[in-house]
Amino acid sequence: MTTAKPADAGWVIPLADTCLGREEVDAVARVLRSGWVTAGPETERFESAFAARVGARHAIAVCNGTAALHLANIALGVGPGAEVLCPNLTFVASANATRYTGGEVVFTDVSGPEDLTVSPEDIERKITPRTRAITVVHYAGFACRMEPILGIASRHGLAIIEDCAHAPGARVEVEGALRFAGALGAVGCFSFFGNKNMTTGEGGMLTTNDDRLAELLRRYRSHGMTTMSYDRFRGHAHGYDVTVLGHNYRTDDIHSAIGLAQLQKLDEIHFRRRRVYRWYLDEFRSVEHATVPFADRDLELATPHILSVVVRRGGATIRARLDQARIQTSRHYDLINSFSTYRGCRGETPVAAGLDLITLPFGPGLTRDQVARIAGAFREV
Repeated sequence: MTTAKPADAGWVIPLADTCLGREEVDAVARVLRSGWVTAGPETERFESAFAARVGARHAIAVCNGTAALHLANIALGVGPGAEVLCPNLTFVASANATRYTGGEVVFTDVSGPEDLTVSPEDIERKITPRTRAITVVHYAGFACRMEPILGIASRHGLAIIEDCAHAPGARVEVEGALRFAGALGAVGCFSFFGNKNMTTGEGGMLTTNDDRLAELLRRYRSHGMTTMSYDRFRGHAHGYDVTVLGHNYRTDDIHSAIGLAQLQKLDEIHFRRRRVYRWYLDEFRSVEHATVPFADRDLELATPHILSVVVRRGGATIRARLDQARIQTSRHYDLINSFSTYRGCRGETPVAAGLDLITLPFGPGLTRDQVARIAGAFREV
């Protein structure tokens, strides 16, 4: 399996890498030779394989993860007057998708520095008569505490949107059985962006166990049409109706073929990512004033995606030191309500607001020596 680093930008250790190789090249060539490049047989195979991988009845491929989140909100009836609870510590797409429908976002807090997933207790505190759905984010590839969240949703009659952008294949125990992220709530939403555990460059997927929702999501994906071009090409239909105001959120067979190749590698990718996470845990036991989240989790159930360290002091100094060493860092994430367009939104999140986060280089190609070098820079500070 080939691990590729991004184009050289002067970093000795870049933030992320990808696993792309001959398999993906061959998959794209196969589609190009077939003569059918829009959504067709490869997309159908990708959807079927992905549904089986995460234990869902249906998978619906789309052009990116944001489109998946938007369609989930639409299909669940979110619109003007409705509220959706959303973590403040996540990428802005999780909240934007609700805003696109005219719905209102109410922010929820994290559990704490050791667990950066959403707090079930804060979710319950912020439910109002206007609440329509709960968006949860399986942050960094570690599943939320889904058992209590599912109970809260059931008691209040609310739908759950699972943002699984970091978590293709992550599992969590619910009622004594292991279940996959994306097959627990009403709709699961996945991203295959270039830095994700599995990538198609751009791409996304919706998963659901609800037959009615699946049919609705398929129509909203493609202009509200009752049939797609490939159905008509095969002679399964000769025309179509438009039953809802849909969007052009389809994917194509080129991206789907890459996704199929990536899916074949996913177990190996996760094996290597878990190993790197363990190296970080080992190295940072001797680093004062820094916490690696999720240290008490069973890594075999997780799909580690990013490595965000919580520092108790000196964050700016540490970032500057790593930058001088040409070690790339980031921050996952700036709180959504810190952005101009979200200032004034409801939902105080004091725990998340008190975290100083540094995202460190992380990926399946990282070596033990590189992890030791990164931890060493922390010790120097």
